[in-house]
Amino acid sequence: MGTVFSFDVRGGDPPAVRAALAEAVGALHGADAVFSTYREDSEVSRLGRGELELSRCAPEVAEVLRLAARAERVSGGWFSARYRGTPDPTGIVKGWAAERAARRLAAVDGVRGVGVNGGGDVQLLGAPEPGRAWRVGVADPLRAGGLAAVVSAGRAREWAVATSGTAERGAHIMDPRTGRPAVTDLVSVTVVGPGLAFADCWATAAFAMGARKGLAWLETLPDTEGLLITTDGGVRCTAGLGAWLG
Repeated sequence: MGTVFSFDVRGGDPPAVRAALAEAVGALHGADAVFSTYREDSEVSRLGRGELELSRCAPEVAEVLRLAARAERVSGGWFSARYRGTPDPTGIVKGWAAERAARRLAAVDGVRGVGVNGGGDVQLLGAPEPGRAWRVGVADPLRAGGLAAVVSAGRAREWAVATSGTAERGAHIMDPRTGRPAVTDLVSVTVVGPGLAFADCWATAAFAMGARKGLAWLETLPDTEGLLITTDGGVRCTAGLGAWLG
């Protein structure tokens, strides 16, 4: 998927955990083979060229496209899984795959906590230690090596952190209305929510909207908080984000 994944698994029988890790890694490679728009032989590429019908694709393709369609409806079209008229679920598939990998690992007997990090977007389940919460640092997009915030789960058992912005990859987030890179007053949007698939979508959509509209929209989403950093270094956040910081 053009990025690095890392895994943090706490507890569980070591051989069983190693076997589950191997399955999770295999599933990530499988998702890349199916969904990559950079591979001519991927099912998504063949689907886009009309060489393959959706009904003949792996079941995961229909699942991801259904999730993407929901994200498009909820965001009022600011998130899209199409590019130039062809299917392109790039904006959701990494979060979906990382969340699925985390749940696969959490199902191993005795595992008390799982963290899966896919290119800086993180899905967390359970806890690292009894009475201790996971903590995730949010990179400062305007200060290399700095942190804009530290997010902590408290008592939440399932949560995710996703960031969209221009600091790492430049202007790669598309405005679905124009088909061109989004031009906004933001450099990053970080979203905290229960699952990484949608957290990633919401961060992308809010970035494309811009600070004022993006913040107002994030406030309407249940169980979702956001941290927005503007090009002039301003910080805006949803009303409930403070409960997650520390």
